[in-house]
Amino acid sequence: MASRPDGPATRGILYVHSAPSALCPHIEWAVGGILGVAVSLDWTPQPAQPGSYRAELSWSGSGGTAAAVASALRGWNHLRFEITEEPTSSTEGTRFSCTPDLGIFHAITGPHGDILIPEDRLKAAVVKAALGDTTLLLEIDNLLGKPWDDELETFRHAGEGAPVRWLHQVV
Repeated sequence: MASRPDGPATRGILYVHSAPSALCPHIEWAVGGILGVAVSLDWTPQPAQPGSYRAELSWSGSGGTAAAVASALRGWNHLRFEITEEPTSSTEGTRFSCTPDLGIFHAITGPHGDILIPEDRLKAAVVKAALGDTTLLLEIDNLLGKPWDDELETFRHAGEGAPVRWLHQVV
């Protein structure tokens, strides 16, 4: 069982956009280990990828829970997911997106869900563009997670109207 992160109480949502049926119980076990409670998700077929399933889970727990879940699930073959964590009075919000082709994307989010890009990352993007390695637009798109959004968009729409369950971390 994974240890739970310490930090202020927060909440978020895990969106499993697509997973093969063989992974579904492993996802439940991994997430349950982090939350400290048994997790049983309502898996529904994912129309955007026949043979795969999707589920959503609203959770509450300690700050850092989203990072722990993303770390536990990253790199699993054929798994697409996103997890968000709301900001608290002492922590920023976060968003993680993961696809088999792109790997994991992490962003800091503000109180309204906007992605906040640290100054040093913007400066690095400007330097890369000035050196001709890339364009500034492409670098900003990467900083905002556009490639992940583009790949996940079809899977997000296919899940509209799916059931959401709330789970609370045992403290």
